[in-house]
Amino acid sequence: MAMLRKSIDNVNFYTFRWLNKTTLSKTLTSATMNVLQGLAGTVVASIKFSLWIHLGSLMALLVLTMPAQAEWQRLPFQTMGTQAYVELWSEDDDLGKDLLIAVQNEFERINQLMSPYIASSELSLLNREAANQPVLISNELYLLLQQAEQLAKLSGGAFDISFASVGFSYDYRQHLKPSAAELTEQRSLINYQHIQLLDNNHVMFARPGVKIDLGGIAKGYAVEQAIGLLAKAGIKHALVTAGGDTRLLGDKRGRPWIVAIKHPRKSDDIVAQLPLADSAISTSGDYERFFIEDGVRYHHILDPKSGQSPSGLMSVTVLGPDATRTDAMSTTLFVMGLERGMAFIEQQAEFEAIFISSEHQLYFSSGLAQ
Repeated sequence: MAMLRKSIDNVNFYTFRWLNKTTLSKTLTSATMNVLQGLAGTVVASIKFSLWIHLGSLMALLVLTMPAQAEWQRLPFQTMGTQAYVELWSEDDDLGKDLLIAVQNEFERINQLMSPYIASSELSLLNREAANQPVLISNELYLLLQQAEQLAKLSGGAFDISFASVGFSYDYRQHLKPSAAELTEQRSLINYQHIQLLDNNHVMFARPGVKIDLGGIAKGYAVEQAIGLLAKAGIKHALVTAGGDTRLLGDKRGRPWIVAIKHPRKSDDIVAQLPLADSAISTSGDYERFFIEDGVRYHHILDPKSGQSPSGLMSVTVLGPDATRTDAMSTTLFVMGLERGMAFIEQQAEFEAIFISSEHQLYFSSGLAQ
């Protein structure tokens, strides 16, 4: 297994080559890299639940006060429990503004469908009724559940949306976690095979108490759907991001989008930046929704086998062709840990990954380490 390792504390940040979904072969010259490091528009690939824009120096949500540019349209907004942002180039000013609102509406549509915190959502309906009887859901949600099942099988259960059977017992704001007895009882409910995808868009849970949560895939899916909406409308250059999931449509009119990975323990620092075009990038980490008790960090990413938070990594970033899969893949690799995760990602032809270990070391998969 070939890995390149660097400390995240001994250098300002690491800059990669220009990457997109079709090639990893285009290398930028060092002079170009120096120019890129100063360009406006760097999006920090933070964990889900935060958005950062890097404009000369790293500043939170500076886009809110950015002066309007001729044809670039921008909109930050709150959705799905996180900060989202869309930026696009449109020759038609009115069309661009309409599309910004359309993106926001698309996120809210998906939130209403898939949120576990909205009682009327189809996902909440499943959690209430699917253990008692088959539940009819939309084809859209059914297809996403199929994607989740496929990754669960591929990863040997490292990705498992039934983690919510334990996950709902954690409250990170209130510093609450399940007792040892509760954890023992609920852990047996975590098994993607308990989720039965029946014919004609019906779903049933095999055991009472099974719950699901699409927090490891839904935001990436929403980002991907938003980009599809823009592409269908004729947009050639756009960025959509929600929390730690970002999708790029084309380049930034002749130059790459610069996407940065934040330092997991220093909120104002970055550890790497990547010139990207027409690709997706997602980061999962332990540093946004968490609490520390008796020296142990309890965070929102749970290992399905233990029902507890893995501790070997601080963050994982995945690059690939679409945000639905990079979102789910970053969670998967975080659960797997460095060695197993690196071996897994090396077998996925369309994806690359960057791991930050709990020892503050940065590891790259082979496509990035060349």
